[in-house]
Order: sequence, then structure tokens, then C-alpha cells
Amino acid sequence: MSKVPTVLRNKLLQLALGFAVGATTYVAVDQHAKPSQAVQLAMELGAHYESSGRHIGVPYVDKLGKGQPLTVCNGVTGPEVVAGRYYSKDDCYRLELPKYLQAERAAKRLFNHWAAYNVWVQASFIDMLYNLGEGAVRGSTMLGLANAGKLEAACAQMPRWVRGTVNGQSVQLPGLVGRRTTTAELCRDWGRDGHFSVIALRGLEGGNVQDD
Repeated sequence: MSKVPTVLRNKLLQLALGFAVGATTYVAVDQHAKPSQAVQLAMELGAHYESSGRHIGVPYVDKLGKGQPLTVCNGVTGPEVVAGRYYSKDDCYRLELPKYLQAERAAKRLFNHWAAYNVWVQASFIDMLYNLGEGAVRGSTMLGLANAGKLEAACAQMPRWVRGTVNGQSVQLPGLVGRRTTTAELCRDWGRDGHFSVIALRGLEGGNVQDD
């Protein structure tokens, strides 16, 4: 039984079906920044877990983030975020996409077997890099296991990154627990022969898949 939230699971499967039938569309920042399928899946993950699928229009202070940064859209921080400005969905996409592309470039540098991974595995690692930053992943046990060819063991490391600081104390954050549970499952199971994700996509193609 999948532990990926039903709403997110269906969005991911529909997006993957779009890849299969060539129906996926995107808004390109420029002609050199067309997102891969893995990036598009990772962006769907981020949209679900960073803002529960909603783009936040006005920047807010992320009280659970390191340094409590001014944040907008799906976890975007930095000089592009201006207090009081309203950010549309298109604004958010233009801010988020370069950061996801940067995470993908880092993943290609860091993971020795990147080209051998299916899009679900790639998306799970891109999400980790987007959420944690390259510095946290580089030198990690997860990366070492992946580069040693032990992918399942590497995926099992993802749920270790579930803590944040609240009132000066390190605590488990439910949002991160859910996010890592999802990425670990995608990394470990999705796209494997015989797995429900493959069967579900075949059902979607035939128009007869049912939600559980």
C-alpha cells in the first residue's frame, strides 16, 4: 500500500501519463531551461509539501527555516523575495525553475549512477537537493550508498532528514516526515516492474484506473 498522499499520488501519475502520451506542457524561462521529466515531478512534490499545492502570493517569514528567512511560493528564499510584493503563479514558476534546474545539475555531478535511475528516483533526489541544499547531500551516507550501487539503502536514508528548529529546540516536523516518506517510497519502489505505479499508469492509459 502506497503511503504517498492520494492527491499527490494522482497528480504524479497524471503528470507521468502526460510524459507517455507527449501531452506535457511547460512555461520555459528561456530556450535553454526546458525542465526534464524528473524536474517536473520534483516540482509537483515541492508544490505539495512546501505550500500544500498552493502558491503563496505574499512573502512570509518561515519560522521553521534556518534563520527564519523571508519565503514565498514553494520554499523560495533569497534576494528575489521582496516583502509586501504579490507573486503570481507564473512569478513563482520563474523563481522556482532555475533552483530546480540547479538541483538537477548538482545531482548529475554528485550521483555516479544518475543516468541509470528512472525518473521517480531522479525526482526524489532532486527534491532532496532542492529542499536541503547541495551542502547537506554532499558527503552524506545517502550519497555514499547510492554511489556504491546500493540504491535501496540510499533511499532508506531519506527519512533521517526530518528535523527542524522550533523555539530553539530540534524537533521532528510532521511536514518533513511526510515529505521524506514520499520521496523514500518513490526512490525505492516507483517505476519498478510489477509495482502499482506501473500498473496504475497502464490503467490510466486504458482509462479504467480507480482510486483506493
